[in-house]
This record gives sequence, C-alpha cells and structure tokens, in this order.
Amino acid sequence: MLLAIDVGNTQTVLGVYDGEHLEHMWRIATASSQTSDELRISLHGLFAMTGIGIQDIDGVALCAVVPALNRLWKKVGADMFGRRVLAVDAKVARDLIDTSAYRHADLGADRVADAVAARVLYGSPVIVLDFGTATNMEVIDREGKFQGGIIAPGVETSMKALFSRAALLPEVELTDPQTAIGRDTIKAIQVGVVYGEADRVDGLVHRVWNQLGYETAVVATGGLATSIAKLCSTVTAVNPELTLQGLRIIYEQHNR
Repeated sequence: MLLAIDVGNTQTVLGVYDGEHLEHMWRIATASSQTSDELRISLHGLFAMTGIGIQDIDGVALCAVVPALNRLWKKVGADMFGRRVLAVDAKVARDLIDTSAYRHADLGADRVADAVAARVLYGSPVIVLDFGTATNMEVIDREGKFQGGIIAPGVETSMKALFSRAALLPEVELTDPQTAIGRDTIKAIQVGVVYGEADRVDGLVHRVWNQLGYETAVVATGGLATSIAKLCSTVTAVNPELTLQGLRIIYEQHNR
C-alpha cells in the first residue's frame, strides 16, 4: 500500500492507496510546530481506526509547500515505515509532465501533482482549479505541456482578511446564498465571497481560453471544491483526491 501525503498551509490530506483504489483519506490541521513524535502519534491513531497496519505501507509519496514540514514528514515517513519517502517536485515528475515553460524552483509540489493527475486522468488540454489557502489554477495545453497558472487568495484567506479589518462583520458559513442581492449582512457577505469566487474563477478560465485559442476541460479539487465548483459554469469535473492521485501516479512511474 502507498501512503500519499499532501501538506498544505492550512490542512494536510493523507490517503492510503491499494493499487489505484483509495482505501482511506483523512484531513488534519497543518501544524508547523508539531514534532516528529506528535506526528507519529497522530498517524498511529488514524491507522488504528482503520485496521491498516504500519507494516502494510510499502511506499510513501509526499508533497509539501512548507520546507520545514517537508523535512519533518520525510523523517516521520522513514522512521515509521522504514521507507525512503519520495518527495515530489517537477524534476521527479519530468517523465509525466513537461514543465519547461515554467521555472522549476517556483513550481510547488502540489501544483506538480495536480497537473500530472489532471493530464493523466482527464487528458489534454485541461485546467486544474485547486481551492485551498490559495486558489491555484494550472494550465495544460493540447500537447500536454504545463504552460503555467494563476495564484490568487483562497476563499477562507480572503474572509479572514475581511473579518480582521472589519470588526463588526459576523463570520458566516460558506454556502450558496441563493440570491444576488443580500437582504442582510450575512447574505451580503455570502454573495460577495461565494459568488465572487465562482465568478472570479469563471472569468479567469475564460481569459485562459482566449489566450490558448480553445476551450479545455476544467477540474476542481481542494477543500472547498464541492462548495464553489457547483456554482462555476466552466467546471466540468470535481475530484477531491486529485492531488493524492497525482502523488500516486508519480510514485508508480518513479518506481517502475
């Protein structure tokens, strides 16, 4: 079995794969202050709940956007499972995606995993929308080449910034307000944040299509994908495990 680990700024997503099948997936808070002992305790607890033994894991693939946590998870993976952890980057995935149009040093591992999974699972051309701490967009052209992307503040990041500067505004649930005109403060915020994100995404996708000269498939992933993507007219598929699938695909290619 393969343990795939996607360490984001806010959440860490873990998945256990048996071949191509995702057996279990967990979302836990990313804590930069955690020690390797604390991470091992958390992992033991998650594995105990599912009946999967530590000895069942014969591979570990990792993408982390926080350098310190990259090193920490690599240590935990090696200590717990006795395996060398495959830390994904553009160089590791070069046989699966051509990223030569982009500077490798600037391309996050999660974006590499998303691009690989989208190209392999949905074909080319395709755009990935990853709704997380940031809203990332990855663009793969007709030839299957990674052309670059877009990075914007994520929905929750924008909301936190709004609330921190407007003390009287109430925090609200990120749900469909069912109206374009808010008749109270909560509805008004939901319209601005939820519909604003959906329309921003659609507008950016149309700009990308105009530059490419053709339309593409659009795949949404990330913690808020199911909430926002259904309100976007350009999204053609939602895949919550896309990043983990990218890690699996890259790991399998690397270990052939």
